[in-house]
Amino acid sequence: MATGYAPQTKGAVSPLRPVPSSIPRPEYVGKAASARWTAGDVHSPETIERIRVAGRIAAQALEEVGRHVAPGVTTDELDRIGHEFILDHDAYPSTLGYPGAAGRPPFPKALCSSVNEVICHGIPDSTVVRDGDVVKIDITAFKDGVHGDNCGTFIAGEDVHGASELVEVAREATMRGIKAALPGRAVNVIGRVIEKYAARHGFESVRDYTGHGVGPAFHSGLVIPHYDAAPRHDDEIVPGMVFTVEPMIVAGSQENEEWDDGWTVVTRDGSLVAQFEHTIVVTEDGPEVLTIP
Repeated sequence: MATGYAPQTKGAVSPLRPVPSSIPRPEYVGKAASARWTAGDVHSPETIERIRVAGRIAAQALEEVGRHVAPGVTTDELDRIGHEFILDHDAYPSTLGYPGAAGRPPFPKALCSSVNEVICHGIPDSTVVRDGDVVKIDITAFKDGVHGDNCGTFIAGEDVHGASELVEVAREATMRGIKAALPGRAVNVIGRVIEKYAARHGFESVRDYTGHGVGPAFHSGLVIPHYDAAPRHDDEIVPGMVFTVEPMIVAGSQENEEWDDGWTVVTRDGSLVAQFEHTIVVTEDGPEVLTIP
């Protein structure tokens, strides 16, 4: 698929950035795998308030990194900005040291920087952002024992390749999916709403990567699909549940493949991807976004 963009390639990854010993780490740092979460996805008001604080830090970090997305910046520099922002707020960047799949290295950076056809999990490196690049920044903060997770998409410089419609559809699909998260519904309703809205504009929603329960665990095991997965993924939405909604919307085909770094996922046809993500809590009256700056 012709996009006007040169394909992304792997750059040089800088050494691990330090984190002061005074900042608590998530349980999985330094381990081959994260502990299995068994306590469910409905949290106490006190835990939700802590997630709200972590979510605010993550949202502010995303906002700060986004201000620096411009032609000429490297994705490694964007990582430095996000890393330092989170540390300055006495939090830990959740992706740093997150275990990979069996036999694969842990994620080495404080955020995911996924450019153009990279769907998700892009590793910040020496890649230089170009005019018109579509840059997804996924950043999570761990504070007081809980995680707040969010992602945004930024177009660097001028929209020379006409990606703004894709970006706006992804943003609106995310918010429509969130609004559909009402008590008593199945979580697959969220994906149905997202997929239908994307398709109305000629785009596809990625099926292989989903939203997830979040809080004391970075990924609790709850799956939030971004497509019509019925009758599967029929967990009932109930008040007190906390999870992410984070659709990846593709201008071409959502078929994908993973690089040999064990993390970076790209569209097979080279088509562009935009993504937004929020951490939400379900209340008696409906969803509330926790990742607000």
